[in-house]
Amino acid sequence: MPTTPPPHPATRAREPGAATARQPALAERVRGLGVALGLDAVGFARAEARPEASFLETWLARGYAGEMAWIGRRAAERMDPRRVLPGARTVIAAALRYPGHERPPAPGPARVSGYAAGEDYHEVLLDRLRAVASALGPLAGEPVRSRVYVDTGPVQERVWARLAGLGWVGKNTCLIDPARGSLLFLGVVLTDLVLPPDEPMSDHCGSCRACLDACPTDAFAEPYVLDATRCLSYTTIELREAIPEELREAQGDWIYGCDICQDVCPWNDRAVRHPEADPLALRERLAPRAPWAQASLSFVLELDLESWRRHTRRSAMRRAGYRGLLRNALVAAGNGGDRSLVPQIERHAEGDDPLLAEHARWALAQLERT
Repeated sequence: MPTTPPPHPATRAREPGAATARQPALAERVRGLGVALGLDAVGFARAEARPEASFLETWLARGYAGEMAWIGRRAAERMDPRRVLPGARTVIAAALRYPGHERPPAPGPARVSGYAAGEDYHEVLLDRLRAVASALGPLAGEPVRSRVYVDTGPVQERVWARLAGLGWVGKNTCLIDPARGSLLFLGVVLTDLVLPPDEPMSDHCGSCRACLDACPTDAFAEPYVLDATRCLSYTTIELREAIPEELREAQGDWIYGCDICQDVCPWNDRAVRHPEADPLALRERLAPRAPWAQASLSFVLELDLESWRRHTRRSAMRRAGYRGLLRNALVAAGNGGDRSLVPQIERHAEGDDPLLAEHARWALAQLERT
């Protein structure tokens, strides 16, 4: 039985010409187009099975995916892009930097991860990658097949971004670009067009442990390995049931995601001191916006379903769901010590939703201790 899928019939004729003289020039034209469209970095890697991608099997076997069963259902495709696009020869990886903090922000009443508080990054980045994909055929002067993904398909974007020379995967499991830090959205174009691969970047984390030591829930099983079930970005977004009690106090005032392991990374300190031009206002679109830039717990606890829909329109924050956001806010309220929130918490404690009621009772018990 073959271990990799056979070449797609439409691409077999190209294989003998894999090293033509025009490929480097074509690659630079593709890279230049991506940058002109507002992408911060574009690189190329061979579409093939790689040991880095195969680590996914070990990660899943350790149970680190938690309730994210959808990852395992298409694990074979995640380990080999040729299973996603038969005949794929190149992975075009792209990065787009989003606004971050020069220093970790002072704890606020309802903190939202910086990547999610602006316009939905999926659409912002997908628009650019679709434009790149649609231009490949005209640039190459021949029919080209491609598929585009931003964080929603069976592709490990970080693996391919590293192989394409956009940065290294740090101890916090985020891709780190030495010029731009780790506040990066990543996407890929899978294509049957042959483009010369870029050189992967070496690891520059050294002996630094800032991210590992700062994690409030000890979510890193070891450097470079995240146990997602202990990560606040998992418990506040992906987890649909109760947040484990042993992790609730560590959640602090986060109601959606967590930025701590990136806030403390010294590479992000260096990056934000040299902001890049933003002629297409992409980072402006991604910047935190009202009401999530400075949301209060009182505001969140008063949301009904319709107002939640309105305030999360075109936002990645919809991922947590209405109940999930309220659940997270109740935990944050219990941690915050603000007794003026007791009437709002009591309303949820007496409500019909058992998930919210349990978290509300926990919050009230926490406030009783303050």
